[in-house]
Amino acid sequence: MAQEVRGVIAPGKNEPVRVETIVVPDPGPGEAVVRVQACGVCHTDLHYKQGGINDEFPFLLGHEAAGVVESVGEGVTDVAPGDFVILNWRAVCGKCRACERGRPWYCFDTHNARQKMTLTDGTELSPALGIGAFAEKTLVAAGQCTKVDPSVSPAVAGLLGCGVMAGIGAAINTGSVGRGDSVAVIGCGGVGDAAIAGAYLAGAAKVIAVDIDDRKLETARTMGATHTVNSKETDPVEAIRELTGGFGADVVIDAVGRPETYKQAFYARDLAGTVVLVGVPTPEMKLELPLLDVFGRGGALKSSWYGDCLPSRDFPMLIDLHLQGRLPLDKFVTETIQLDEVEKAFERMHRGDVLRSVVVL
Repeated sequence: MAQEVRGVIAPGKNEPVRVETIVVPDPGPGEAVVRVQACGVCHTDLHYKQGGINDEFPFLLGHEAAGVVESVGEGVTDVAPGDFVILNWRAVCGKCRACERGRPWYCFDTHNARQKMTLTDGTELSPALGIGAFAEKTLVAAGQCTKVDPSVSPAVAGLLGCGVMAGIGAAINTGSVGRGDSVAVIGCGGVGDAAIAGAYLAGAAKVIAVDIDDRKLETARTMGATHTVNSKETDPVEAIRELTGGFGADVVIDAVGRPETYKQAFYARDLAGTVVLVGVPTPEMKLELPLLDVFGRGGALKSSWYGDCLPSRDFPMLIDLHLQGRLPLDKFVTETIQLDEVEKAFERMHRGDVLRSVVVL
């Protein structure tokens, strides 16, 4: 039978979020109901609230989540009731041209649950990134559930569901950072700090953090940054070059996603170096670069969507590294909050006061 639970919805563009009763149906074929234990407050949820994703209100917010599988539908074999899982927003299909070529992290046909969660009056909800985890329980495609070691804190584990995975993956998967590399990361919010942690984990010899906020730069040092640059006071391209013997960094990661920061990343890399764009631009943004510079500098210009991650491969590995004390995922959790504190968490995020607020249920 369908269940009634509490969840946080965004009723309309820029309206305050509120806690409502949500109806969660029993799982159908290929679906699972997950009892949510923790869910991070991500900037993407704020974009949904502001109408920056689409206008399919009301939204059931939340997507950086971990919890326990409560029930599964017909045909589900990869997870079972009682499994501790991290939710992901890209359940790979296994059949598209990317999957068949052995590159499932590029899957072109990712999917979500077919059934809709609703309000008690029958109004259908649009779950954020196909998850909707600011709720006591949520309905997802079973492929969105990745089983990991249950000894990890849910508040920590859930962060791999989006921002932290995006940053770590930008460094390790997309940027292919290796031992001895020099890496610069522009923008030291949650994703940027995760890229710094990923570069440090991969063995980078020099990790340069760039931001306009000294508080964020100080935090970046705790994540593995060896040098910091306040780009409000210093030209970041010149500073990165000076710190790398005049050459530029082997890998530069733009975790902001603006034309200005992308140009900084482009010119702050070494010849044949790599630029990775992981910050998300808005639709109206345009980039202009001299084509001769693109040709003459060589190297690679890459975008990193969800850190080019494959959840079934990356989530268990990163959780194991955290439990071994080699990846400080707990440092990303600034505070834990309740469902009715999400609106205030958005305000703290906007001010730059937190890396992650995490709803604990």
